[in-house]
Amino acid sequence: MRVIDRREVAERLTYDLAIPIVREAMIAFSTGQTRQLLRSIIPWAEGRMFGLMPGAMGEDAPFGAKVISVYPENFAKGRQSHQGLIVLFDPATGAPACVVHAGEVTAIRTAAASAAATDALARPEARRLALLGYGEQAATHARAISKVRPLEQIAVWGRSLERAQAFAASIGDELGVPAAAFADAKDAVAEAAIICTVSAAKEPILKGAWVAPGTHVNVVGSSYAGPVEIDDELVVRARFIADSREGVMAQGAEYLKAKEAGLIDERHVVGEI
Repeated sequence: MRVIDRREVAERLTYDLAIPIVREAMIAFSTGQTRQLLRSIIPWAEGRMFGLMPGAMGEDAPFGAKVISVYPENFAKGRQSHQGLIVLFDPATGAPACVVHAGEVTAIRTAAASAAATDALARPEARRLALLGYGEQAATHARAISKVRPLEQIAVWGRSLERAQAFAASIGDELGVPAAAFADAKDAVAEAAIICTVSAAKEPILKGAWVAPGTHVNVVGSSYAGPVEIDDELVVRARFIADSREGVMAQGAEYLKAKEAGLIDERHVVGEI
């Protein structure tokens, strides 16, 4: 059985490879070429979670599942917040054929999905990126978005201005793009054409009143029905496009909150990426 560890994933799964693969996967999903169940999540205390995500391309292709834990406090300890395994099975024999480090795949794949969405949906001339959050997903999103738009500026906001400043300096040096941290999220998004919310926030950190018309927003951090990163006004104002219509209607926290308030209905999800 093949074992692919974190180092090998990081070396081999580049954004130049991952973004086109994720784009193809999104198309396959939306055209009914895949078999995929909704993610199953068991929540623990303090924002911790245990999740299972199975899927298959078809009877002649490998099938498998991602089994993963989410421990938000790991970031402060220098560890990945998402840890687990992806197990792939041989379609001919049903035997497990491969085990892959899920934390590293998750970090890269999530950002690649946002990049594919940005490439398809953001304005061609979009050059200014705002990141609300400064954790692992903030770094991977900056790297991935830079592959689909030639960034001219990166703005960063987080609950600790000191950490946001350190992250901005680091990612700016890495990508060769001017980057600055802001004490206020409102100021960070003021001139952004692309916004990525990549936090563990339980209440909105991005408000619709702050977002200019034509801005593309990747809402990333909320992975189950519960915590929300954007307010109802932004949901209502947005041309709301899902990675999975079924997934958003069952587990999309921001969508469900606005729907329960009577502000939108199912027609508000205009399509899939």
